[in-house]
Amino acid sequence: MRRNRSREPLFYENLTIDSAGAQGKAIAKHEGMVVFVTGAVPGDVVDVRVTKKKSNYAEAITTRIVSPSPDRVPAFCAHFGTCGGCKWQDLAYPKQLEYKQQQVIDNLERLGGLTLPPVTPIMPSQGLRHYRNKLEFTFCNSRWFTKEEMGATQNAPSGDPGSEAGMTTDRNALGFHIPQRFDRVLDIRECHLQPEPSDSIRRYFREHARTHGLSFYDVREHQGFLRTLLIRTTTTGECMVLLAVGHEDVEARERILGELVEGFPQLTSVLWTVNTKKNDTIYDLDIHTFHGRDHLIEELPDGPGGDPLKFRIGPKTFFQTNPQQTIAMYRLTRDLAGLTGQENVYDLYCGAGSITLYLAAQAKHVAGVELVPESVADARVNAALNGIRNVSFTSGDMKKVMDAEFVQRNGRPDVVVTDPPRAGMDEPVVRHLLELAPPRIVYVSCNPATQARDLALLNDAYRIDFVQPVDMFPHTYHVENVVRLVKR
Repeated sequence: MRRNRSREPLFYENLTIDSAGAQGKAIAKHEGMVVFVTGAVPGDVVDVRVTKKKSNYAEAITTRIVSPSPDRVPAFCAHFGTCGGCKWQDLAYPKQLEYKQQQVIDNLERLGGLTLPPVTPIMPSQGLRHYRNKLEFTFCNSRWFTKEEMGATQNAPSGDPGSEAGMTTDRNALGFHIPQRFDRVLDIRECHLQPEPSDSIRRYFREHARTHGLSFYDVREHQGFLRTLLIRTTTTGECMVLLAVGHEDVEARERILGELVEGFPQLTSVLWTVNTKKNDTIYDLDIHTFHGRDHLIEELPDGPGGDPLKFRIGPKTFFQTNPQQTIAMYRLTRDLAGLTGQENVYDLYCGAGSITLYLAAQAKHVAGVELVPESVADARVNAALNGIRNVSFTSGDMKKVMDAEFVQRNGRPDVVVTDPPRAGMDEPVVRHLLELAPPRIVYVSCNPATQARDLALLNDAYRIDFVQPVDMFPHTYHVENVVRLVKR
């Protein structure tokens, strides 16, 4: 190993990457110190440049792959390494699954101190590319230039912005934010996350804006016309486009959306909104319909009488982003609930009611509880859309909603299903579950670390009898996990 003087850049040579840890970071050892390495996969031997050094760990960036891992595969995306998404696409998919499974076990056993049954092998994603049904892109006038683009910029012909080299002199971008840089956006040429017409729609907006000289948003000065672009798709072929602009310009807006509809007549829903705030959230904005419906209809199997379950999806609706895996996970959740048709079920953090409706056909009654009133309104619409009557939905803080009156109205729960956000359940909600003492709890989690914390609080009263990791997001370190608990 070679170490430079302290005031010069610090390099370690010939580090062997042993494993992948939290947030998918590659892990190596150097003189007894843990080194978290960016740009490497387990099995690689690499040279690195240290970016942070503490007494017991260091962070580093790969400068050279000395010997590639047998599990290393070619990255399929042109933006790999710069874009913040799909960070594991250079790691063979079976190995991705292996590390995700171990992540679940480590979180539950080490963080939670829990005793587990044999963990069921992780459920792989049915689709490895184009599996997402929703993407959000940002218009920005501070484009992030890659090293290759910087080289092309230096050689760009003056006054020829349309040439391949000259395009790099255009500082406007439509794409994804660079990690940890709120003011820089990578101009995306292709994205393997969402099926067509997503790529074609994004390219249309970029080219129309350049042709007509429309301004891209300046996030520092909070000015500019084009701000964000949301594209949603369904398994049935419907597509929604929502354009958010920083200020109103009726002529420009009518032209860009009118030509969009002409070029993409298959679009189900074309919407727009004006966002003058200092953040990009749309949940407190008025959404206007330019063309078609103001919503999409998604269909998932296993509805009443064997018909598909239908879900109304608006621009603000939360819905799982990998629909094929959603079907598999919901079926698993229903099976683990062990329903016979006689049970009262509580579905906590029910969102737009997707799990609630999946459970309803095999339960006596399902009571969904959700904090966000708009989601509860969507859930009620979805229940009516499917003719499902043995469900009810309540909006409010779960710590306060599930009081004695709620229990009297909905019956004591035989089963509780909970699918909280990444932060997990609030401790008072966990304590309330202990007071309700249902015979079975099915805990669906998108963050095994907070799931482990909550399960530890339940551990004295419940034992874990089933653990099923689920891969919802291939080529990322994220993993879902489903756990069934039974009363001791």
